[in-house]
Amino acid sequence: MSDVTILAIESSCDETSAAVCHNGKMLSNVVAGQAIHEQYGGVVPELASRAHMQNILPVVDSALRKANLSPEQLSGIAYTQAPGLIGALIVGSSFAKSLALGLNLPLISVHHMQPFLCLTVSGGHTQIVLAESPNQLKILGETLDDAAGEAFDKSAKLLGLPYPGGPLIDKFAQSGNPKYSFAEPNIPGLDFSFSGIKTSILYFLQKQQKENPDFIKENIHNLCASIQQAIIKTLMKKLKRAAEQTGIRRICLAGGVSANSGLRKSFIELGSKHGWETFIPAFEYCTDNAAMIAITGYYKFLEGEFSGLDVSPSARAAWE
Repeated sequence: MSDVTILAIESSCDETSAAVCHNGKMLSNVVAGQAIHEQYGGVVPELASRAHMQNILPVVDSALRKANLSPEQLSGIAYTQAPGLIGALIVGSSFAKSLALGLNLPLISVHHMQPFLCLTVSGGHTQIVLAESPNQLKILGETLDDAAGEAFDKSAKLLGLPYPGGPLIDKFAQSGNPKYSFAEPNIPGLDFSFSGIKTSILYFLQKQQKENPDFIKENIHNLCASIQQAIIKTLMKKLKRAAEQTGIRRICLAGGVSANSGLRKSFIELGSKHGWETFIPAFEYCTDNAAMIAITGYYKFLEGEFSGLDVSPSARAAWE
């Protein structure tokens, strides 16, 4: 087909997003955040669902207006079916199904970890995926406990930093010295584990604060640099192993944590050292957004991979 326009809806966590993709080119990508979670130190699922209900109509309307299109000009509706918070997913999927039914358009369910990538690092997921095509993917390794983004946020909480703490760790780390060492996970294969790092940081801080109650405040920059280095070291070690095992030299970095400056720097340096062709999305496409749903929906549309109204949202990260 020569003229395909996809409206995509993303509602997996705490950002409501809609995007319009025309023949593989993004025309708009609108994201509405949810500041209410800051006072709780993390995402509250019920509040996230309510915010999605308030945001979804104006966000979709804004995406269509920015693309200068009417609903009647769309070819199909794509939406995030998995993974994520089940209540949040239901809001997006229900809206998408209703819109597709009302406009008599094909419905396309998308696993939001599905766009082409190699290393996905986010608040809820950490995976290494072999992508032979946009629709042919194989998980080579994933986290066995905490995700990398979760490790950043939980570590930040131990330091007394507000949510979301990951970006603050990155900010303070830029002027710090990674002088402190924490336990390094020893997980075979390509799977990840970050709970041990978090526990190691906790015990280290407890010990230091017994000797000096102001230890964290006096060493916040060095602590952030050390925590960031420990998490990134684990990610890069596994990525290097995956590249060696598969022989693949075109490596991608994606997910919310790919906005971390330290991770980007380490990824580019590792790629340069080993002669990889590296790809990192622009910052606006790092966190949850509907552009990733739109482009995947576009490829699925071309393959005729449509969904029925009976497809249910799923909180699971694995592909069914």
